[in-house]
Amino acid sequence: MSNEKDEISVMDINEVMKHLPHRYPFLLIDRVIDFKLGESLHAIKNITVNEPCFTGHFPHRPVMPGVLILEALAQATGILAFKTMGELPDADSLYYFVGIDNARFKRPVEPGDQVQLKVEVVKRKRDMWKFKAEATVDGTVVCSADLMCAKKSIV
Repeated sequence: MSNEKDEISVMDINEVMKHLPHRYPFLLIDRVIDFKLGESLHAIKNITVNEPCFTGHFPHRPVMPGVLILEALAQATGILAFKTMGELPDADSLYYFVGIDNARFKRPVEPGDQVQLKVEVVKRKRDMWKFKAEATVDGTVVCSADLMCAKKSIV
């Protein structure tokens, strides 16, 4: 019998979908390549030209919208929070993205890029979490922000 601390810290897409309620076209995490419960998570998002956002942003030069990069980072925080709490998403609550501070965009993300998403827990108070988040492509920062998320009952 294994416990959470002995678990291999890699998650394929099937495991990712157990920990996020998002689905196509809004599931923005392809794989988790490392995590430490209560501390940090490293995930990837592969950017392809057939992403739905590229039909309008922009048809002549596809660029991933910054809000989607932030959403991908927020989804990474959701996986880390659920793993840390030992829970899975359920019909009675949602893990909401509730705040963004210090967001910066350094370079465009384009089809063919593999975005590395790294999030670190800064603080947790009950169901409110604060994270330091960074997205990189080929080792270059493309986006950084401080994110706040909270688990809220919906019933």
